[in-house]
Amino acid sequence: MPLADDLTRLFEHRSFRTPEPDLNGKVVFVTGGTGSFGQHFVRRVVERYTPEKLIIFSRDELKQYDMQMTFPTSKYPFMRYFIGDVRDLARLEMAMRDVDVVIHAAALKHVPIAEYNPFECIQTNVIGAQNVVTAALRRGVRNVVALSTDKAANPINLYGASKLASDKIFTAAGNMAGRDGARFAVVRYGNVVGSRGSVVPFFQKLVADGATELPITDERMTRFWITLDQGVDFVLSSLAMMRGAEVFVPKIPSMRTVDLARCLAPQLPHKIVGIRPGEKLHEVMVPEDDSRTTLDLGDRYAILPADQPDLRAHYLAQGGAPVPEGFIYSSDRTTERLDARALQALLGISMAA
Repeated sequence: MPLADDLTRLFEHRSFRTPEPDLNGKVVFVTGGTGSFGQHFVRRVVERYTPEKLIIFSRDELKQYDMQMTFPTSKYPFMRYFIGDVRDLARLEMAMRDVDVVIHAAALKHVPIAEYNPFECIQTNVIGAQNVVTAALRRGVRNVVALSTDKAANPINLYGASKLASDKIFTAAGNMAGRDGARFAVVRYGNVVGSRGSVVPFFQKLVADGATELPITDERMTRFWITLDQGVDFVLSSLAMMRGAEVFVPKIPSMRTVDLARCLAPQLPHKIVGIRPGEKLHEVMVPEDDSRTTLDLGDRYAILPADQPDLRAHYLAQGGAPVPEGFIYSSDRTTERLDARALQALLGISMAA
């Protein structure tokens, strides 16, 4: 498998900006809007569009206060900040009045914490997903895009299982919407470079705190990587092309975690600590069993429902192509790999001498 260290080839050509939705004059609602994705999403929207309203819905008042300092209503009069929890259906229904587009980014995402607090994980990731769908249907929302994760494909931990359940809820939601009702789709992608809770800031903190070694679970481990800007662009372009019931998967590079550690701290040795419970050696975004209903759309894959031939015909007419029988899209099989030199450039880290 060729290693790629050309950032232009790996990242700039894959901006996921075609097509783009028209959010001008629309009311856009973002659950979990104060998170890493939400803040980048807002920055992208205010750069490109003038929505009627851009509603940030989250349960953390401190993060909302901080976000209001960055995006004040005095400068961005369309911004709205609502305290609320996706577990609370009544609050969601109230907040979604007159909303055109929902981006569902709220989730409990930390694998070990979800394992230790399973009830909380299910309440937010599964019941919360159902509440978002119910509120969107009742309020006449036109388009809903839910964020997923590579861990939802062939899940082996509760977080992944809860997100798989969420994916199924959203892709089936159109069955209740009627012919002219809301459209629901899912976007599924890998680890986000630099997001809170990812391994990059974890390693960087260890280095800053004077660590003498970095913990590595397994030298063979690989992960998909995507930037926050790419993730936002992928959501926006998927919003523009969605017909309803798709799971969109971007084509992105992967990297060995040991190369990531060498990139961030080339001077530090590694300590092999073993794979943790609920952790995979390699992540999958399109499992083999889904290959029969997956189309290659050029810069992404679309996993489609088996019982909607018209949807499949639409994407085939747009140039989509079936993937080969037995196809698997996993971080150890992707044709593009990100090496340490490329990631250093991506993160703005000086090359080691």
